[in-house]
Amino acid sequence: MKIVIVGAGFTGTQLAKRLINGKNDVVLIDNDETTVRHASNRLDCNVIQADGNNLDTLEEAGIENADALVCVTSNDEVNMITCSLVDSVYPNVLKIARVRNYAYYMNTSTATQKHATKLSNENRHLYGIDFMVHPDVEAAEAIVAAVEHGAITDSLQFDNSSYELIRVTVEKGSRLDGIALQNMRKMTEKQFLVGYVESDGETELPSGGTILHGGDCLGLLMKRSDLPEMLTMCGSKLKDVKKIALVGANRIGMIVADRLIKKESSSRIKKLFGFKSRISQDFVIVDTDEANAKAASEKFPNTKVFCADITEEGFVEEEGIDKFDLVICATPNYEMNMVMAAYIESLGVENSIALVANSAFGEVARKIGIEVAVPIRDSVIDSIMSHLRGDSVTGIHSVNGGSLEIAEINIPEESEVKGKALKDIAENGKFLVLQVQKKGEESFSIPGGNTVLEADDKIILIINAAENDHVMHKFGATE
Repeated sequence: MKIVIVGAGFTGTQLAKRLINGKNDVVLIDNDETTVRHASNRLDCNVIQADGNNLDTLEEAGIENADALVCVTSNDEVNMITCSLVDSVYPNVLKIARVRNYAYYMNTSTATQKHATKLSNENRHLYGIDFMVHPDVEAAEAIVAAVEHGAITDSLQFDNSSYELIRVTVEKGSRLDGIALQNMRKMTEKQFLVGYVESDGETELPSGGTILHGGDCLGLLMKRSDLPEMLTMCGSKLKDVKKIALVGANRIGMIVADRLIKKESSSRIKKLFGFKSRISQDFVIVDTDEANAKAASEKFPNTKVFCADITEEGFVEEEGIDKFDLVICATPNYEMNMVMAAYIESLGVENSIALVANSAFGEVARKIGIEVAVPIRDSVIDSIMSHLRGDSVTGIHSVNGGSLEIAEINIPEESEVKGKALKDIAENGKFLVLQVQKKGEESFSIPGGNTVLEADDKIILIINAAENDHVMHKFGATE
C-alpha cells in the first residue's frame, strides 16, 4: 500500500514508522527544514520538504498512484484543503484528515460517535474527506472507558463481545508469582486467555511455558464479571469508585463530563457506581481558568465546579477531594497531568487517570503509581491505522507503543485461513487469536485449537508488530 502523509510532526512520523514496519510505501511531506531533516534521519522512506497543499508537490510524491492521503499538519484548514484538492483530481484516493477544531468535527459527525467517522456523501462533496479524526474525542472516549472499568488499569473493549482485554499486574507473593502460564488454568474454572506478558520492559506473546513473576503485567482477556476472582489470583482487588473529581474543563474534560454527568447513566455505569440517579451528585470539576470554570458551571448546573489550582496547598483537604475515589487529570498540559495525579494520590486518593502525550509517558506514569494513562497521540494513530489496513479490518489498537497490535478482522472469502482450524495455522510468537464470532452468531467467544475459521467470521487477534505484514496477508486483510 502506498500512503502519502502531509505533516512530519510527532503523529506523522510515528504513523509513518508503523506503516514502514508493515512494509508499506510511505512518502512524508513537510515544509519545515528542521522537521524534515529529523524525519529523514529516523525513517526509511522518502521525505520531501515542500508545502503539502500544493498539487505539484503531491504529484511529485506520487499521489496519482497512492492508496491513501493522511493530513496531520498542525493546521486544520491545511489538512482539509489538501484533502479537498486531492479529491478534486484523484477522487479514488482515500483521504483522512486530523482536525482539532471541534466545530469542524461536529459539522461532520455526532458527538456520541466513538471513532473517526465516515462522512456522508453530502459532507464529503463539501470537504472531500473520507475520515475525520478528532484527538479530543478519541482521548475523551478512552478516559470514559477507563472510568467504566473502575479506573483499575488500562482496558480494551470490543463491540458485540462480553470479553475485555484488561492489563493487570502480578503482585509479588501472589498465587501467580513463579508459576508457568499453562498451570494458571488449573487455578480457576473461569474462561480467560493471556494475550500478552510484559516483563522487564519487554512485551511478548506468551506460550504455555512462560513463567510469570511478581511485577509482570498481563493482558488478560476475560468477562467483566470474572475480574474480581482474576485480580485476587494476581494479588489485588477491584476498587470501588463512587466519587470522582475531574481536573480540566477544557474540551476533553467537557466531553468526559458530558458522558458521565449530563446524560442518564447507562445500566452498566449505574451498577458500577451504585447510583439511582445521575453521577453528578458525586462529581466535581476543577479548572484554573475562570472562563472554563464558568462554562462548566453553566453546562452542568447540578455539579460543583471550582475555579482553582488543585495543587494549591490545602485546597484538596479543604474541599474533601482527598476522600474521593478517583481523580481524572485531563488538562492540555500533559506533563502537569502526571504531576497532579501523583500529587493527589500522595494525599490519599487511591485511583487516578492522567491524559498524557504518548505511550512513552504512559509507561512513566504507571511507574510513579498512576493507574491509567491515556496517550492522546497514540489514540489518534490507532484511529488512522484502523482505516489504512483494508476493508476487512474494522479496528486497530496498539499495545505498548505499537510493539504489539490488536486487529479486528472480517475473514474475507479469499483468505488462506478459510476452512482451517486454528491449531493448523498457529505460529508461536507471531500472532494469537483472542476471540471469534462465527457467522450468524451474535457474540464473540474464546476459541480453541479445533475452531475452524470460515469466510465472514469475525476475529480479534493480537500480532507481533514485526510480523504484521505477514499475518495480515495470511488472514486476507491486506491493504
